[in-house]
Amino acid sequence: MKRLACAIPLLLQTRNVSTAARSQPLTHQDTVTQITGVLRRNNWQLLMDSSDIPTKLNPYIIRSVIHQNRTSADPTRLFGFFLWYQRLIGTTTFEQDLDVYSLLAVILCNSKMFGPASYVFELMVKNFKLHFDILGYLSSYCKEFDVEGDVKTILFDMFITSLRKMGLLVEASDVLLTSGFEKGENFVPSLWCFNDLLKHLLKGNKVELFWKVWNRMNGMKLDFNEYSYVNVMNAHFKVNNVEEAMRAFYDMEEKGCSPSVVSYNAVVCGLCKVRSVDDAIEMKKAMVEKGMVPAFYIYMMLINGLSKDMRLRDAELVLEEMIVKGLKPEAVVYNALIDGFVKQDLVVEAFRIKDKMVASGTQVDLATYNFLLSGVCKSSDMKKAREIMNEMERLGIKPDVRSYALLIKRYCQDGYLGSAFRLLDDMNSRNLVPTLKTHTILINELCHYGNITQVNAFLGKIFKVGVKLDSFVCRILISAYTKEDRLKEARGVLEIMKNQRVLPDILCYNLIIRGLCKARRIVEARIYLDEMFGRGLKPDASTYGAFISGYCLIGEIQLAAKCFNEMLGCGLMPDDLTWKALIDGHCKKGYIAEAISAFRYSLSEGIQPDVQVYSLLISCFSRNGKPEEALEIFTELSVQGLFPDAHACNSLLISLCRQGKVGKACQLYEDMCSKGIDLKIVSYNALMNELCKADNIEKAKNLFYSISEKGLAPNNMTYALMIDGYCRVGNLTKVFQLLDEMVSSGNQLDSYIYNALLYGYRKDGKFGKGQRLLQGMWNKGLVSAFNMWIQYFCRNGKLEEAHQLLEEMLGRQIIPDHVTYITLINRYCKVNNMKKANQLFQQMQERNLIPPTSTFN
Repeated sequence: MKRLACAIPLLLQTRNVSTAARSQPLTHQDTVTQITGVLRRNNWQLLMDSSDIPTKLNPYIIRSVIHQNRTSADPTRLFGFFLWYQRLIGTTTFEQDLDVYSLLAVILCNSKMFGPASYVFELMVKNFKLHFDILGYLSSYCKEFDVEGDVKTILFDMFITSLRKMGLLVEASDVLLTSGFEKGENFVPSLWCFNDLLKHLLKGNKVELFWKVWNRMNGMKLDFNEYSYVNVMNAHFKVNNVEEAMRAFYDMEEKGCSPSVVSYNAVVCGLCKVRSVDDAIEMKKAMVEKGMVPAFYIYMMLINGLSKDMRLRDAELVLEEMIVKGLKPEAVVYNALIDGFVKQDLVVEAFRIKDKMVASGTQVDLATYNFLLSGVCKSSDMKKAREIMNEMERLGIKPDVRSYALLIKRYCQDGYLGSAFRLLDDMNSRNLVPTLKTHTILINELCHYGNITQVNAFLGKIFKVGVKLDSFVCRILISAYTKEDRLKEARGVLEIMKNQRVLPDILCYNLIIRGLCKARRIVEARIYLDEMFGRGLKPDASTYGAFISGYCLIGEIQLAAKCFNEMLGCGLMPDDLTWKALIDGHCKKGYIAEAISAFRYSLSEGIQPDVQVYSLLISCFSRNGKPEEALEIFTELSVQGLFPDAHACNSLLISLCRQGKVGKACQLYEDMCSKGIDLKIVSYNALMNELCKADNIEKAKNLFYSISEKGLAPNNMTYALMIDGYCRVGNLTKVFQLLDEMVSSGNQLDSYIYNALLYGYRKDGKFGKGQRLLQGMWNKGLVSAFNMWIQYFCRNGKLEEAHQLLEEMLGRQIIPDHVTYITLINRYCKVNNMKKANQLFQQMQERNLIPPTSTFN
């Protein structure tokens, strides 16, 4: 009201146009007088059009004509002149002529010409957004024309209604709330005006403003009618306040306002919307008891409500009752039932209702077919889906975007991308524009199958037609690109988002950061972290987890630990992947204590480590020569009925073997076999080595022959171990059998094999056979085997034979190593043959072989 009071004096000065018109030049007034004279003639429009008047017209002349004739001329004639000028200039806007609109609206209302007045109000509200200025003009002219009572109320109602029709609900409410009509000032709206505005405030979801207007209305102590109570009930139902809605219903009756079908419609509809269908049925019964006949709308709401509650048999009974009462259900009623059956996967029942619908003479519409398509697509019955599409074509019902979207989604889910894209082409040929959701489904499936080339081609097509992505589909794209290590394209998606003014969320940034960290590009990942901070986004557990994993990958375990502690300081808890990365990082560095500490900490935080975490720890202990600690972790895992992975088991078995714990290694081997875990050949070799050392050749032999049963092939080391084992026990027959097997399987004799054979011959005293091996050694150039034979000669006092063997090595261009020379130098020193020792020492230096300090001593 204060704003209105301030506006009126200024407006009154502005609207004093009749005085201003008198001060205009004579030619201006002559034109006004000429037009006034013409307007008194019945054929005024013809006379105007055939004269020079149209060439003289301007907004000032129009204003003067209406002002000077506002009391003397026929209001109908003035309104006609107003419309004639609009047609003449080809617009409904008079420049700066709010004064003319207001004056004309008041003149028409005062003459009971409410239809033309409503038209003027709509133009005025459309062209002039200053609603309080409009109210000021109206108030001024109402006083001039002594407009009071019902006419003034109707005029005010028209103004409010025009604002409401233009969607200016806040402005309409503002006018009602700030006017001082409770004190008899200005305008008093009708009850109809209040009810109409309240209804549309609810439709516009302006519930808070609804109650402000309602309270103002309540403060005027108006006698509410049924529509007032219906508005209140609807407002309560809108926020699921059933109790207050029903109180308003019963208050209406207590205050002498008997509810009609309108009120019952509102209550039944409201109860159905809040899923109180049983109460809605009771209200319908009460309505019948009072002699009222439920209308089509009530039956429709009950069927719809029961269908949404999946009480489809009850809904069908209501449908039968509706038909018995002589009401013909429309397609929307049948569609509610069909939709309900489809949602319960009762597609056969849905088609039964459709047949029933056709039999009743109700026209099947597009919605019906879309519900049926939804059902058959959900059950992957694409043959039936195609039949439905063909039936629609025969009946002249054109599929819409939803029809195609249902089919495309199902084809994508079933992996038939070719069919999905053919449907997309069909849509385009029909000028149907796919929704972003449909594009998202196609992009998601292409990404799912890793068809990145097709993804890029498809994006190029949709960008050409102006499709704008949202953050959800961008996350799909970024995820797909990072999975394929195509980080450049993943980062390009962020640029597309920026260009399309789609703000990347933290999930988008996390995907990029995780991809870069996985690729060990931590510096680049930190650039995106800084960008996140710049946009006010805070890192979450996933962000920290990505950096922790990245630091662990590049071996920066201290930075990973620092990042981990920072994460905890922010109140964020790591997920199982982050714990795994941290434990793995410590294990790879050999930081056993830190790995165990992180493991125990995760347990205390309720994180249940998976088999992989236990396997990491077992492998770590095993690699660092702590098989007993590894066994403890193994036992802890076994108690849970779980078993470590193959890598951990093999690491533990090898570690046990290296520690000489053959019994535990054999037990682990049995457990691995029973669990179907494959041993690596290196594990077999380690276990066989220990068995051979313990002279358990029989068990080693069984293990050896089980290798091929597991699909593995013994390597040189495997044969060497067995040959060495048989040599140790003097079983040279088995040695030669293995040699034959080894050669026939394509394995080559190496120094280890020769050493084992030499050891066997030497132990068996068969020096002749041992010497015959020299030919094979020469052919292979195996220095280590020669060294072993030279050591044998030296220990047995056969220094000349040892030296002769060295000469033969040199003659055959087999290069001795430092072991060869040191063995001979040491022996010559012991027999005081320093000349020979010095000669060998000089040869050693000439070959750039560095002797140990003990040689100088």
